[in-house]
Amino acid sequence: MIKLYNTLGRKIKKFKPIKEKTVSLYTCGPTVYNFAHIGNLRAYIFVDVLKRTLFYNGYKIKHIMNITDVGHLTSDADDGEDKMEKGARREKKSVWDIAKFYTNAFKTDLKKLHILLPNKFVTATETIKDQINLIKILEKKGFTYKISDGIYFDTSRMPDYGKLANLDKQDLKAGARVALNKEKRNNTDFALWKFSPKNKKRQMEWESPWEIGFPGWHIECSAISTKYLGQPFDIHTGGIDHIGTHHTNEIAQSEGAYEKPLANFWIHSEFVTIKKGKMAKSKENFITLKTLQEKGIEPEAYRLLVLQTHYMHRLDFSWESIQATQNSFNTIKTILNQKSKIKSQKYNLKLKILLNDFKKAINDNLDTPRAMAIFFEVLKTNNLNAVLLMDRVLGLGLDKIKKQKIVIPIEIKNLAKSRDNLRKQKKWDESDKIRKQIEKKGFTIEDTDKKTVIR
Repeated sequence: MIKLYNTLGRKIKKFKPIKEKTVSLYTCGPTVYNFAHIGNLRAYIFVDVLKRTLFYNGYKIKHIMNITDVGHLTSDADDGEDKMEKGARREKKSVWDIAKFYTNAFKTDLKKLHILLPNKFVTATETIKDQINLIKILEKKGFTYKISDGIYFDTSRMPDYGKLANLDKQDLKAGARVALNKEKRNNTDFALWKFSPKNKKRQMEWESPWEIGFPGWHIECSAISTKYLGQPFDIHTGGIDHIGTHHTNEIAQSEGAYEKPLANFWIHSEFVTIKKGKMAKSKENFITLKTLQEKGIEPEAYRLLVLQTHYMHRLDFSWESIQATQNSFNTIKTILNQKSKIKSQKYNLKLKILLNDFKKAINDNLDTPRAMAIFFEVLKTNNLNAVLLMDRVLGLGLDKIKKQKIVIPIEIKNLAKSRDNLRKQKKWDESDKIRKQIEKKGFTIEDTDKKTVIR
């Protein structure tokens, strides 16, 4: 039995799919105007663990992820510049080139982190007709109105608007959530279709029943998810920053159009913080996977760091913590490469109990910290089969690592030579300091009669 925390209702509930043993899953994908930072990538690692847990329990999954390549403005107030146009101006390229480049970069990061790709990526620009048709349905039902800059959704028509975020419309003062547009009927109203500026031509704009323009950010997810998964579908995922505005507005427009729930479960992952501040592309204070790799940190080490914090808790990133996790990952690799010490063998009673506890942990709202503690216990048993079985959920790519030859860095070799020289001079205290320095970097020293062995 899998239990998951449902943001809609704020409770941990037993998960039961609409169709037996088949799960429909939708994930809010990136806005592809820049590289994904490690905070963004944490959200996709969380979704990957969810998918792997479902697979581990025998489910089939239909997974759809959108790619936002138009319509995401720099302000939640439906004003400001389109982030894609901003990225194109920054790099002096076309919007289409920017979208293609950063979409490919995002997919490369997913593969480096051993994240299982969705069944289908769907871009906003390839579903413009679907989005227009959805807006037309809302228009016929009286949910829309027109002002000078676009077609807006009237949130006062939805009695339960804001239920996902526990918003109370009566208590929301004008401008409390977003900057006030004086033409809007309610401060929570949001754009479905934005009109192109009168004085300039956008790189991305389309004809519509209203005026030439482009879709609002929220409408794409409603159109895409319903088109490919139906309504309702089982699980909708995203970061917690989506709860108050993006996912709230998705629910309003989808349920307004079709008069039934959009998704049964809404599951959200927490932020990655750095020096107590949220990491964000808009602030340009972000760290990418490439940044980590340039500093000698493997993508798997970042994934391991993420797994050691529950997805519902904030992850405070520091260079000290990621280096310590890289050292732990080095230890895992060392153990996996000591073939003589790890044997494929049958599961004894102790292993069966540990594997059962592991499944209970992941099925209990994806409790990866508890699952990781059990994983390290299993690692001590030297049973390769059990380790690789658990990695089906953890996704550290251990089946590939086992086949890799570990390369001892020059820095570690030089430290070992310095230590050998100090030992020959019987400077034991100094040689012991170097040994500790080597261990901090994830390696161990074994002194034999013939030579020093680095592991």
